[in-house]
Amino acid sequence: MPRYEFRCRACGDTFEVNRPMAEAGAPATCPQGHVDTVKLLSAVSVGGRSAGGAQAPAGGGCCGGACGC
Repeated sequence: MPRYEFRCRACGDTFEVNRPMAEAGAPATCPQGHVDTVKLLSAVSVGGRSAGGAQAPAGGGCCGGACGC
């Protein structure tokens, strides 16, 4: 089941809610009981393979290591 991240505007807490994709846009109440919350945009990384399916080069740096920086 997908996990969605929310932030409470009243207390500033960030929390996660597991719910079906069909309910992704539904409002969420923070654990403190506040209802003024906003859904956060979460980035998902599914790395490890390049677009052609080959193993991506190992390394670090600012761009993932492909340039050796």
